[in-house]
Amino acid sequence: MFGLIAALAWGIHDLLVRHVSQRSHLLTALLVVLASGALVVAPVAAAYGDWSAITPRSYGLSIATGACFGLASLGLYGAFAIGPVRLVAPIVGAFPVLSVGWASVNGIPVTVPEFVAVLAIVAGVALVAILSNDTRNRGERAHAITLALLAALGFATTFAFGQAASRLGADFPVILCTRAAAVAAMALLLLATRGGQRPAAALFPPLVLMGVLDTTALGLVTAAGSLDRSEYAAVAASLFGLITILLARVFLHEPMTRGKWGAAVMVFVGIGYLGF
Repeated sequence: MFGLIAALAWGIHDLLVRHVSQRSHLLTALLVVLASGALVVAPVAAAYGDWSAITPRSYGLSIATGACFGLASLGLYGAFAIGPVRLVAPIVGAFPVLSVGWASVNGIPVTVPEFVAVLAIVAGVALVAILSNDTRNRGERAHAITLALLAALGFATTFAFGQAASRLGADFPVILCTRAAAVAAMALLLLATRGGQRPAAALFPPLVLMGVLDTTALGLVTAAGSLDRSEYAAVAASLFGLITILLARVFLHEPMTRGKWGAAVMVFVGIGYLGF
């Protein structure tokens, strides 16, 4: 349930990303989203967080989680800024493949059906990329794919570190520390590049809403770290891409041929099998 609610929140969030990313500077927009989310969770963490339960190692993992999440968000926003949702969303949503690979490296056996599901995900992602022949040039499409893959890697490591931190500490302190680390990383990057303009006033309401949705989703997946089979939350949350595609079809009128629908469904059927 935590993962499915997170998927819905991230699906709406990513539809707003598509709208905002083309109308504001990437880093400043992302900084507003991360900071607004931190401001929302701060009073809750102060009032209900068990700060005595958090350990130094949990603090370290929370900082690593925030850094990975900032990297993943940067890739996500950049990919949506230059690539269509039908191309970007399935690639980003395929991060459970990395989770299965990590489990295999750590000695957890991968069954034949799981391996087939992984192949289906990879094949579906490839088909979406091949069939996405829009008006953008090849270089931009390749750039969008690269950024989407960066986001997928970032999300996989984010969930691994975040749930480990939650198991060693307390949920709300870990969520707030993660958010603060992501804000700090994005602020440093913004200062280093010496770029960015203040978003237009009209964009602040959707940016704040994105911050609330994003914090809710990441907080739910992180909090699942203290539950049995916490990896199910991360895998279920990856279905946000399918929600994004459906919302983009309805609200943005992005065209979807049968082949593209089939490839996207292949990705998410494989993801669903791995999780459930």
